[in-house]
Amino acid sequence: MDTCTRLGLLLSVMTAGAVPLAAQNSSETSATPAAPPATSEAPAGASSSPLIARGDAVFHGPGNCYACHQMEKKELSYGTLGPSLQEYGKIRKFAPEDAKAAYAKIYDAQATQPCSNMPRFGHNKFLSEKDMKDLTAYLFDPESPVNK
Repeated sequence: MDTCTRLGLLLSVMTAGAVPLAAQNSSETSATPAAPPATSEAPAGASSSPLIARGDAVFHGPGNCYACHQMEKKELSYGTLGPSLQEYGKIRKFAPEDAKAAYAKIYDAQATQPCSNMPRFGHNKFLSEKDMKDLTAYLFDPESPVNK
């Protein structure tokens, strides 16, 4: 197991808002939070077409997620750097804890996997909190085309 994988496994057990394990074991004392602020609740399982529309707009717009991920089976052109997100919420049984983990990954992918190629959308303020919540809802909404 390489160093990045080991670090990823260690950091994946962090809780929201916790100081990364690597920072706890080093001389750094001003580590940034590994996940969104505690007041940021990730939506889970709420079925609403406006959420789907906004999530789709973020996915294909400012998030540029399609450049790395496949979202739906019908897509002919999509990126392959990241994993397919087909049936993302369905596979995870629309679990709220998985929605929170997905939000945390969108917020700061390197907190859950240090060598991740995924941008740190929230940490670097590329996406707003609302955009990240809409994107998470898009992944976890049972009515979303992602989960069909």
